[in-house]
Amino acid sequence: MITKTLFTLILLSPALQAADDNKQSTWIDPQKASQEDPDFSYQGEYYKKGSDYGVQVVALGGGKFDAYILEGGLPGLGWEKGKERIKLSGEISKNGVQFDSGKKWDIAIAGDTLALNLYKKAAHALKRIERKSPTLGAKPPEGATVLFDGSGVEHWENGQMKGGLLQATGTTSKPKFKDYKLHLEFRTPYKPFARGQGRGNSGVYFGGRWETQVLDSFALDGKMNECGGIYSISEPDVNMCLPPLTWQTYDVDFTAAKFDDSGNRTAWPHMTVKLNGVLIHDKRELNKDNTTAAPGKGPLKDEALPVYLQNHGNPVFFRNIWVLPKK
Repeated sequence: MITKTLFTLILLSPALQAADDNKQSTWIDPQKASQEDPDFSYQGEYYKKGSDYGVQVVALGGGKFDAYILEGGLPGLGWEKGKERIKLSGEISKNGVQFDSGKKWDIAIAGDTLALNLYKKAAHALKRIERKSPTLGAKPPEGATVLFDGSGVEHWENGQMKGGLLQATGTTSKPKFKDYKLHLEFRTPYKPFARGQGRGNSGVYFGGRWETQVLDSFALDGKMNECGGIYSISEPDVNMCLPPLTWQTYDVDFTAAKFDDSGNRTAWPHMTVKLNGVLIHDKRELNKDNTTAAPGKGPLKDEALPVYLQNHGNPVFFRNIWVLPKK
């Protein structure tokens, strides 16, 4: 096993520094990422039960990081919008990762421990943790349509598998639905040099029209074009995106638009969305015929519609996808 000290020494070598300068660096396997990029072992979440704070650390490539200090804990574990959120910048040093001091804060990472010092207050020792969604691996209930279980892509148009996983190839489900509950698991790549919409981009389109965004937006603001957002309609109530190369879950209750006997729309569709088991949209109305870049176009009709997984040029993978129609 290569220690983080050795990683730091290797990082300073010209050969690896040149490799780090390659802004196209992308990893789709966490084991390879941890072996080949020293930054990967530092990025992530730091937390201690009972602590007043949590910290999320984002790798930016080449030994540079952003850290977000969250008052109350991590998202889903005490922190919520409106509470304090402080950003500091840092980089790898001989002893781990050292961050610029803020007006009230001083933090550093050594091994798997982040030392958080509040000026004139007690220090906090936060451990690096790896959270998992409570619905990860959820089994399809009786009556569900299994869209993907790793055995084949017969339920998808343009569906392609790699290593038993469904790729984000711009694929549309052959079965169609109206009112239903959907479970889906996804994993974004680790692209430390990428920024914004270039960092693990895809999307799940309900009815092929309304997108819940898939993106590596770990620790970011939680905007409508970031993970958990309903693109061009609503930002999530909290950014529950986990670090890249972590398997994450969408659990969505979707209700289709309603029509009268003459075919006139009487109600917009709406959805309730949980990202990694945390409620981020509660009966959110989808008050337009489609969101940005949706394959489904034209006025809504009283009909069943498919699920669509967007191809945005990133190696995003999906697994364990099933739909339970509502009675």
